[in-house]
Amino acid sequence: MGRVTVRRPVVRLREGVASTRPDTLAAEEPMEIRVGGRSLAVTMRTPGDDFDLAIGFLVSEGVVRAAEEVVSARYCAGATVDDGNTYNLVDVALADGVAPPDPSVERAFYTTSSCGVCGKASLDAVRTASSWSVTDDPLRLTPDLLATLPDRLRAGQRVFERTGGLHAAALFDSAGELLVLREDVGRHNAVDKVVGHALREGWLPLRGTVLMVSGRASFELVQKAVMAGIPAMAAVSAPSSLAVDLAEEQGLTLVGFLRGGSMNLYAGADRVVV
Repeated sequence: MGRVTVRRPVVRLREGVASTRPDTLAAEEPMEIRVGGRSLAVTMRTPGDDFDLAIGFLVSEGVVRAAEEVVSARYCAGATVDDGNTYNLVDVALADGVAPPDPSVERAFYTTSSCGVCGKASLDAVRTASSWSVTDDPLRLTPDLLATLPDRLRAGQRVFERTGGLHAAALFDSAGELLVLREDVGRHNAVDKVVGHALREGWLPLRGTVLMVSGRASFELVQKAVMAGIPAMAAVSAPSSLAVDLAEEQGLTLVGFLRGGSMNLYAGADRVVV
């Protein structure tokens, strides 16, 4: 597996005095996702939990919905992206009878660490049909419980502690207990890693859970939550207008600007018991 962090020399200026020292940076490398040997997408990610990332991506795109639909995920030995790195290409084999990705899912070019939707062959494919509805999920949350999630997310960000340069996504149950946390330079990758882990554990649909993300809440992150059957999502920053529209349309509770005891409820406020 590739390195999660790298060391680079940096010139530090403090009160006009320059000094040279090594600095720890979050690694960012391309990873190609293939299904049955066919290239599907290339994403810029932080190495680590690569199989979860690939499988979570397939959940988000409506390709798989259960662990038994995935036969294997493996690195392609001897395959190269640019420099002979055999850990930058993951091939997922689907079970017999599982339809391969629709051509509309294929990305026309690589997805950056800041945007996972860019490069879709068809914008009409963005609103992927979910296998589960979250509208009737009985999850109920309190403001006090929600207020604890950002600190719990931050406490689990081990690589961020060393680099200051990673997003994180974490899944909590209805009692606020952490189920899984993943970090990545791309917020959409962090969510895919969480969802991929959940599928491999046989947890989908993720009823009665809350997805907590660092940064803002984009349309794609809401879509990924809905595709995994997650009924509630919280972010420390703002949602986009399209994210709010999709949350309302799909019945997902969307919380933004979650900082301490302060928060905004943009959709599904009925799940938050005040």
